Amino acid sequence: MKKRKIPMRKDIVTGEMMPKRQLIRVVRNKENEVSLDPTGKKPGRGAYVAVDVKIAEQAKKERTFDKAFNVTLDDEFYDELIKYADHAQARQKLFGND
Repeated sequence: MKKRKIPMRKDIVTGEMMPKRQLIRVVRNKENEVSLDPTGKKPGRGAYVAVDVKIAEQAKKERTFDKAFNVTLDDEFYDELIKYADHAQARQKLFGND
């Protein structure tokens, strides 16, 4: 059986290359609205952060997405990111990284 290529993306917080499935995509659209993209198909400029609560908290502390997207985001967005990362991390432990 032929081995499939695994798409890799860079975590914006740590700078580490990881498989795309282990990352959360955050997207900024043309109206400068920033949102989480669980499907990975929303149009706009995307950035990735690891599915790890500690890294999501580090992104909040450093205001990483404010700098990456050149916008000002409120703490609500980062809290939503941390909550989503926690959920996704628990899901990966339960079902694996598939």
